[in-house]
Amino acid sequence: MCRKKIIAVTVAAVLSGCAVQPEALTQDEMVSFAEANLSALAADQEPIAGPVSLYEAMARALKYNLDFRVERMKQALAMGDAELKNWDMLPSLVAKAGYSGRSNEPGGSSENIITGVQSLAPSKSTEKETFTAELQFSWDILDFGLSYVRAQQAADKALIAQERTRKVVNRIIEDVRTVFWRAASAQRLNSAMNRLRQRVRTALANARKQARNHQTEPLAALTYERELVSIKRQLAELQRDLHTAKVQLSLLMNVAPGTSYTLAIPQHRPTGLKIDKNPEELISVALQNRPELREQAYQLRINVKEADAAVLELLPGINLYGGLNWDSNKYLYNNHWVSWGAKTAWNLFRVFRYPARRRVIKANEEVVKAQAQALAMAIIAQVHISRLRYLHQRHVFRSAHEYFDVQRRILKQIRVAVANDVGSEQSLIREQMNMVLAAVKYDVAYADLQNAIANVYASLGLDPYEGPVSTDMSVKELAAALRRAWERPMRLAQANG
Repeated sequence: MCRKKIIAVTVAAVLSGCAVQPEALTQDEMVSFAEANLSALAADQEPIAGPVSLYEAMARALKYNLDFRVERMKQALAMGDAELKNWDMLPSLVAKAGYSGRSNEPGGSSENIITGVQSLAPSKSTEKETFTAELQFSWDILDFGLSYVRAQQAADKALIAQERTRKVVNRIIEDVRTVFWRAASAQRLNSAMNRLRQRVRTALANARKQARNHQTEPLAALTYERELVSIKRQLAELQRDLHTAKVQLSLLMNVAPGTSYTLAIPQHRPTGLKIDKNPEELISVALQNRPELREQAYQLRINVKEADAAVLELLPGINLYGGLNWDSNKYLYNNHWVSWGAKTAWNLFRVFRYPARRRVIKANEEVVKAQAQALAMAIIAQVHISRLRYLHQRHVFRSAHEYFDVQRRILKQIRVAVANDVGSEQSLIREQMNMVLAAVKYDVAYADLQNAIANVYASLGLDPYEGPVSTDMSVKELAAALRRAWERPMRLAQANG
């Protein structure tokens, strides 16, 4: 009894020792994890050497953006899974080896079933210890058919991952074009806004001093002060809106916020985008090329394959096998031999299960079709909106350019007047502020126009580059490929197939 208690206690102690308890990460482990993440964020990145152009910003975003990196990894994982599924179609070739032993001799005897008398003295035909080896080839025809279907589905899932990557590319390029021009506007106008702010501050101090000394009419002084405060407030709002753009651009390029770099600001040029065509042509291009609709088409194909798999599962499985065998038992007349055969099995319950599964597959098909129709309608609306937005932004940009040109000439006249003691300091500050506002609106209008162009490309599902592009390319090579694609006029006939 005492021995049983000792055994029970020992078993309980062993089992309790095997139990896994939750163990929280230590502070040192979290510090190491955080440091590893920080060091990996910008690892193996080409340093910024010189002003960053628009196309270099795009290239850096495609090469180093973390969201895009995740999508590329998912695509590589899906491709690897598709390749792995191909191996499931192959037959199996299994090598086996074994050893068996026992403490005494095996043996047996026989008995007459009529008389019940033992008819054979105990004898043995097997050694106490034996070694066996086997090399068996087997092929299940039903498993081959199902594996073929699963491999096709995995290939379609890899293509879905590719379409999702295309979608991320379009979004990143669209975001880069938007924030680049806003950041460029901030860089271009920063010194002018700082000079104007200082001049407003000085003029505001002088206006208040004159009001205290009763050198001007109180109402006129207050009106002038209100105008200066309004200009000061507008400057603060402009700088707030524009300065955040560079932080956003840094994040898109995976550059640490606060990193010092300048932008290479090109001249404003008219675009080569020609979309004054029948909107039906644009819609046709979009419905053929949008990643979301392509994904739904692949989902439908996967669902069709699932219906094929359900039919295959109804069939009986046939397994063909053959093998080479060896046994060390010396009592065997033939220690090595070739074996072959065939087996069949049929799970009859799958026949009764098939109608329910077929209904589920049909319902899933209807859901995918409904989603595709809803996406198609949304895409049609996006194409119309992006087209109208582009045409509107093109008009806004032209108006902003005309306003900027007129304001530049007005400021030139005011400066001449002030230099000749004909104009007032108040008028000069007002027109300088109007000039800064005109320049900002001109830059922002151009930025919005570029964003509208990117939105047209995204709504049509066109890739922002032509030819094979790889993130293994250098930043310079990738930027050149993007430049070639964006500087060409849009050719709808060459939509992605």
